[in-house]
Amino acid sequence: MSSVDYDAIKQQQRDALVEKLKSTKQQWEAEADACPDGQDETDALLSKAIEMAIEQGKGWASSAEREKYLETLLDDEFIPPLFAETEEELEKSGLKDAFTTLHNEGETPGKNMLDFKEKGNKSIALGKQNAAGNIQYYRDAVNHYYEAIHWANRIVPKDEDFVPTVEELNAKEDDPYFTEKELDEMRSVILSNCAMAHMHLKNWGFVRDEAKKALTFNSQNLKAWYRLAKAHQMLKDWEEAGDAIDSGLDIEKDNKDLLKLQKLLGDKVRKARLNRQQRERARAERTARIKDVWRYCKDENISLGRVSLVATVKDDEEDEGGDAAEARWHHHYPHSGQLPKRQLQGRGWTWPVLFVYPSHRQSDFIEHFEEDDIIALRMAEMFPEEEDGDNETTMPWDYNNEFRCSNLAVYFEVHCIDNDGTGKQKPVIHPDSVERLTDQGSAMRFYESSRALKGDEGPEMANVARCMERKHLHQQRKAWIKKHGSLWATPDPCPVVQVHPAATLSQVLRHSNMVVPNFLVTLMLFPNDHPAHHEFLKEHKCIGIVEPEELSK
Repeated sequence: MSSVDYDAIKQQQRDALVEKLKSTKQQWEAEADACPDGQDETDALLSKAIEMAIEQGKGWASSAEREKYLETLLDDEFIPPLFAETEEELEKSGLKDAFTTLHNEGETPGKNMLDFKEKGNKSIALGKQNAAGNIQYYRDAVNHYYEAIHWANRIVPKDEDFVPTVEELNAKEDDPYFTEKELDEMRSVILSNCAMAHMHLKNWGFVRDEAKKALTFNSQNLKAWYRLAKAHQMLKDWEEAGDAIDSGLDIEKDNKDLLKLQKLLGDKVRKARLNRQQRERARAERTARIKDVWRYCKDENISLGRVSLVATVKDDEEDEGGDAAEARWHHHYPHSGQLPKRQLQGRGWTWPVLFVYPSHRQSDFIEHFEEDDIIALRMAEMFPEEEDGDNETTMPWDYNNEFRCSNLAVYFEVHCIDNDGTGKQKPVIHPDSVERLTDQGSAMRFYESSRALKGDEGPEMANVARCMERKHLHQQRKAWIKKHGSLWATPDPCPVVQVHPAATLSQVLRHSNMVVPNFLVTLMLFPNDHPAHHEFLKEHKCIGIVEPEELSK
């Protein structure tokens, strides 16, 4: 028994139906041509419907074509036109024309744009007339304006020298056309109206954004400038509000609304501009100073380093308390914000120095420590020797009276090692460790980030600096985990170098193992016989000593 090709039978039936439609259409057209009055409206509609049915009823030319289309649908790279986000994706779907026709059938982008704009305007008017203060009218207006912008973006503008035909002029009400300039002005009006709707909803961030968009299409839109100024006023961006007011008054110098706003915000705008100028001046001075410091350190072979300025990479990361965070970041947290300074009359440099007393959990900060000063002299000022049988020290926390200059051992940590033990590559830096600053750019970025996080540049720049530091910390964590498997795999305690009290700060800075983290020289002091001193040396290997110049010679 022979098999039946049902696909072929169905195709024959479709072809027969299409042929019948064609013959019927030809017959009606012949009768219409023979009629003195021509084809009436009903016959024309029927003829058009039959023509569309013929085109849509052709079906697949063969079962192979149908299978090919189905294979396309199953392809992972195929994007249905409904989900296409770009013109290229819509083109690749092979259904661009059909999909566009589906959306525009019986309507045009220009008409839809104007209709939705009018709906938005009516919603605004109804909202103003509503005695109950129902804000839903303004929400509807926002949605209508967004729809209007959607259709505006689908309009293909005409050339500036475009001359419409008679048919285009007659159909302008249903299919309006616009030049590029006219379309930009229309977009600007729609977006400015959308900003006004957001003003009634007190969505000041959206007011600012929509007003800015409106001004990109038409910088002469006075209402958009006013709404932008109003948004910045409510967001307390005083300088930006002043700039928007000034731009609006350049267009219309007698505008009452802008003049009123200018009078209201005048003092705040002037103060904000003065603060910006001061910040810019301070930033320029800091830039000059950090360049000077970097050149000096490079010439004198002084190594600088940095630690991460943040402890987490995201807001919802479990954060530690202040004490735990300080213990985690050791004595390099928080950043002091100080830089070395060149003294007048060529007397050398002074450095910020931190004396840390781990045995008693105390510290002292010296803002200006001259390079040529002997460390013991500073220590003698802070921890004088016993005089006239008085064995009491001046520090209230020194219960055992151990902090005498001659009874203290001084160390600095060796933070950076230049190779991995193989001498071929730099080691991966643990996020809690000190990272060497290798060039002037990295030093400048680090210092500016530290100042921004302290609030020198305002809240927005603080957020930018925080994001940059979090990215840097994330990269360090990622690299460490890739190599060691976990952040819990911490490096061994860093070695230390002992400092003879008779040595100068200059000798410490220029020691081959010294890296100054955060531009802050950090020295650790222990009473010689204190248990914490012995525990410290068990954990940290002492690999050298900084001798005074006389002894080293």
